[in-house]
Parts: sequence; structure tokens; C-alpha cells
Amino acid sequence: MIRILMADDHPVVRKGLKQILLETGEFDVEDVASIPEVREALQRSVPQVLLLDINMPGGSGLEFVQEVRQLYPKLPVLILSVYPEEQVGVRALAAGANGYLNKESAPELIVEAVAKLRAGGRFITAGLAERMADWIQAPKDSLNPHLQLSGREHTVFLMIALGKTNSEIAVDLNLSPKTVSTYRTRIFEKMGMNSTAELTRYAVERNLLQ
Repeated sequence: MIRILMADDHPVVRKGLKQILLETGEFDVEDVASIPEVREALQRSVPQVLLLDINMPGGSGLEFVQEVRQLYPKLPVLILSVYPEEQVGVRALAAGANGYLNKESAPELIVEAVAKLRAGGRFITAGLAERMADWIQAPKDSLNPHLQLSGREHTVFLMIALGKTNSEIAVDLNLSPKTVSTYRTRIFEKMGMNSTAELTRYAVERNLLQ
């Protein structure tokens, strides 16, 4: 049996993914709903594969991947998210994840991804591999300034582009409004933009808000 720790704050999604994996008879699945719960579970027992959502209570999944890489360097991490792979897939792999899948992927693809990570490999779709090649070759400043953002900055950037206020973002990400304001300033500086409207237009033109 392959021991899996799955972290997702949506009960329905968590139940569905767990059922998909359990039906194979190959996996033993523990599910939790927040970053602090993931930390506690890892301290009790390190699984063979970690399935991690991006946005959860207690922190950013992308930032947490970096923490996992430092504390548990051999633990394979598969990011499962509602975001399209072209939006954050490359960023997840750059953060240290071993694979990325959209939650709407076919059940057999999720099972395949987990098995491949357990065997020591990486799981990257053909589309994501092409995105990675483009990202490696493209200049990071002029055409795609959002690629310069950190994981948390990228999350705040998308929320700003969706029209959320600093206070709303602070509540959603469990941050202080002052911290969100600092992120906002960094984002505008890194992307060379001066208004929320400009930021939103940029995100829409690149289909980052799908």
C-alpha cells in the first residue's frame, strides 16, 4: 500500500479524490484541511506521497512546497489545483513540486501521477512541458513580468486582479492588511505597473484568471 497524505480545504473535493484513490486498492489515504494540519501529520509520520492544494488555511501551498523540500527532501509532492496548468503549473515545479495536475483531470490520470511520483519520477503533462520550455527560453522581464513574482506574491496578484480589497485578501490568506499592502507594493514594482486596472488587464489578456 502506498501511503498518501492529501491536503485540501474543500470537504467535497477531498472526499472525491480520496474515493478515487481508495478504489484502486493500492493506496492508504490520510486527508487534512490546512497547512498546520499537514505539518502535524508529517511530524507524526512521513507519507510516501504528498498531495497538496495551492490555497489553504494557514498558508500558500506553493510556499509550503519549499518548506517540505527543506525538511523532507525525498518526499514526492504532487500539486492538485483548480488553476489551469498554464497559470501556476510552471511555478509549482519551480517551487520544488514533483508534478502538477488540475483537479478536473480524469481519475486515471491522478492515479497515474501518484504512482509515478512514488516510483521516483515526475509527472508533467505534454502541455505543461511545453510551457516549461517556453518559460526557460523566454525573457523573464519584458513579456512575462508575473513570472518574477514569488508564490505568495502571485496569489495576491491574482486576487488583486479579481478586484479584492486588501482587507478581503488579508482575511482569505490569514494575513494582516499591512502585510497585504506590502505585497501589493512589491507586485506593482516587479511588474512595472501603476494601477489595479492595468494589472487586471494584464491578467485577462494572458488568461490567468480562468
